[in-house]
Formats: sequence, structure tokens, C-alpha cells
Amino acid sequence: MGAEHLPASEFDIEELEQSLVTSDPADAPPLVQLMAPDGSLREDTKYGHYAAHLDGEALRAMYRDMALVRRFDQEATALQRQGQLLLWPPLLGQEAAQIGSGTALQAQDYVFPTYREHGVALTRGLELSKVLRLFRGVSNGGWDPRESNFHLYTLVLAAQSLHAVGYAMGVQRDGDDAVTVAYFGDGASSEGDVHESMVFAASNQSPVVFFCQNNHWAISVPTEVQSRIPLSNRASGYGFPGVRVDGNDVVAVHAVTRWALERARSGKGPVLIEAFTYRMSAHTTADDPTKYRELAEEEKWRERDPLLRLERYLRSTNTAGQDFFDQIAAEADKLAASTRADVLAMEAPDFEDHFANVYAEPHPLIREELEWHRQYQAGFAEETAGQAEGEAR
Repeated sequence: MGAEHLPASEFDIEELEQSLVTSDPADAPPLVQLMAPDGSLREDTKYGHYAAHLDGEALRAMYRDMALVRRFDQEATALQRQGQLLLWPPLLGQEAAQIGSGTALQAQDYVFPTYREHGVALTRGLELSKVLRLFRGVSNGGWDPRESNFHLYTLVLAAQSLHAVGYAMGVQRDGDDAVTVAYFGDGASSEGDVHESMVFAASNQSPVVFFCQNNHWAISVPTEVQSRIPLSNRASGYGFPGVRVDGNDVVAVHAVTRWALERARSGKGPVLIEAFTYRMSAHTTADDPTKYRELAEEEKWRERDPLLRLERYLRSTNTAGQDFFDQIAAEADKLAASTRADVLAMEAPDFEDHFANVYAEPHPLIREELEWHRQYQAGFAEETAGQAEGEAR
């Protein structure tokens, strides 16, 4: 993108922060958008500065990440439908929110995801097939969070928001310059854990960014049923800024996240980002969205597809040609094939491994329970042997 597209004009960071804390909760904040659905760029004196470094190479890399994670997501959905995964939570439509925010992070920052942040995992350098170990049922996690500063998926709704604040409070006490990011959805925003985490974060001015992907549907309940005001407006009740950004605009998401991270890193406390996006697929593969939403609504949002938006920009500005898109498509198919091969090669661990992973050190109760299970398993072996002997007679 470069500074020639979004000039780094004069701006007052203090004035910007004050403008984000609305005095009247009924006033909807403006939607931050730097790239329109048709691929054209928009000037922005508040956040343009934070996207000025995005040149053609950076934007092509963002498109690549979004395309790869979408293809991965499609393959994972197919694997679940074929009985190879127990469950799968698709991210279709939310690629820009995840890649835009993930690429704004620094190496020392720590991410606390839900169970749908496959795109953020990619930006943190995580091998995507490891994500599927959990949904294959062969692991309680799938990766070592310390290697990528990307925590294990949290299936307990909103619990990760508390973990993120606790980690951020520890970072404060250690004197580190890391920031934690808590991802959650609009549905999870109704959980008490989110409220409690925001109270603690505000009270301690903790370096944490709350990143809400408002995809409009908490399974079958629309956002407007859960909140009478825009979700980002809730931040003012805790005393910190809330920003509503076009979650299908990867450039705007990246810029707003960079600003929020910089603010938190400098000791000014938490920020709530509401990425206004849309879940174009089912909540999980156990869900049927045709039961509760209209096809016309889905079609309206497909025109705002985050990949299509960035592709329009890249093509219209000659930043990328057909060769580039063909190359990305081929790379995505290769990723899908390797993902499938990895999943089919996954073997269930020995059942005793589950006991070894409960505590870091040996524990007497775990040893007792393991011995009971050994005897229990041995009983099946004796029964099977007895049946075989009877059949032989």
C-alpha cells in the first residue's frame, strides 16, 4: 500500500483515544474502513498512519495467508464430513479479521484464541495440521504454546479472556513489553468471564487487547438480541477505548490492531476491538444455519468477501497478476493435500499417555487411577481370551 496511498498525516494520539470513549452509549461508533468492498482505498487521518507500511509485497502476503487458511478450512470441513474429524468450526468469511490482526502482532505478544482462530495460528507460524489433532481426538491440545506464543484452543466459552488478563498482569509485574490478545465472538461477549476480565484489565491497566469477532450469529442467536448497543460501546463502561472496525477489510483490521497493541504496550491499558464481520458458513459442522437465517442475508455478505475485496485491489492496481493468483491456488491445493495426509496418518496415543499429561510431576492419585484402569483393561483381555477358547471347543 505504502505511504503514497495512505499518507501519514498529522494526528493526535490523545485526541484519538478520547474520541473513542463515547459519552452516550446509544451513539454507534464509526466503522473504521480503509479498503472499500470494491477494492478502492480510503483516506483516514486517524488510522492510516498504522497501515502506511503496507506495500505491495505485504498485501500479497496477506492475500496468500487468507487464501491458504480458507483452503485449509475447506479441507478440514471435508475431512469432518468424511468421518475423519469429530467436529470442525469453520472460519469462512472471517479471514481478514484474523490475518489482519495476527500480522500486527510482535513475536513476544501472546495470543489466547477460542476454537476458530485458524488464521491467527497461521500468522504465528503454527503448522496448521497440528490444529486438527484436537478435532481428530488424538490430543488434548496439539502443539506447545511456548513455541509460538499461541495458546491452546479454548472450547469453554470465554474462559480464555480471563487467562489473557491474568497473563497480561504477570507481564506487567515482570516488566516485559509483551501484549496479550484475547479473541472471542459476539456470543461469548455475553458470558460473565468477559465482563470479569474487562474489570480486572481496566483496574490494573493491563496490556491486553480484547478482540471480538462479531460475526453476527452466536450459533442461532443474532447479535442484536444479545446487545442493545454496539459491542464496542461496552468498553466505555469499563473506562477504556472501544473501536469498531470493518472485519472484512484486512488493511483496516491490521491498522487498528497495531494501534491497540502500541497503546497497550506503552502502558495505557486495554482496548476492545469489535471486528464487524460475518460467518458465511455454519457455526460448526454440527450446525445448520438454514434453520435460522435467510439466504438473502448470506448473499449480501458474500459481496463483501474479504478475499474478493483484496483481490480487486491487487488486480486494479496491477499489484498482482493472474500468475500470482494461479500460484497461490496451487500452493493452497498442496497445503490441502498435505493436511489430509497428515490427518490420515495420525494415530491415537496410548491410553496411559493421558495420565502422564495431567500433572508435570508424578502424583499419587493419578498413579492409583492408572493402576485401576490397567486392571480394568486387562479384564477385557481375559474375557476376549475366554470367548476365543470357547469358540475353539
